[in-house]
Amino acid sequence: MAAHDDPTHRPFRPRAGRVVPFGLGAAVLAMMVGIAVFLPQITGGAAGTGDRVGIAAFGTAAAWFLHRLGAVRADPDDAGLTVRNIARTQRLTWAEIVSVRFGPDRPWVQLDLADGDTLAVMAVQRADGARAQAEARRMATLVALHSATTRDD
Repeated sequence: MAAHDDPTHRPFRPRAGRVVPFGLGAAVLAMMVGIAVFLPQITGGAAGTGDRVGIAAFGTAAAWFLHRLGAVRADPDDAGLTVRNIARTQRLTWAEIVSVRFGPDRPWVQLDLADGDTLAVMAVQRADGARAQAEARRMATLVALHSATTRDD
């Protein structure tokens, strides 16, 4: 896997899809931990340790999910594309990617794969507007660049 200095091979990351989840995750975690710490004082001591642990655990789980949402990305290299979505990271070779779709009805880029399956790439999100369109074109350019052959068939 050779590193590229050209901007075509830089990672794909959402802009709005990073700022909102990371900020919201930090706020939710702080709020839930604060509630867990101060709950006994608010309720006059009626909240037990289990209640406080449960509230803090919920805040931690929500922050973890929001972190995963904000950490979506796609990393291109000479061999292929590594797509990290919320729950799963998948490695694809360039030969496995048939086409890139990003129509007005799609919330993120969709890859058509050689085996007939599709894969959403949440790193390029409609919420980023014109930037998302440019990133979808850049991804399609990478697919075309790396799947070009010397034959004309």
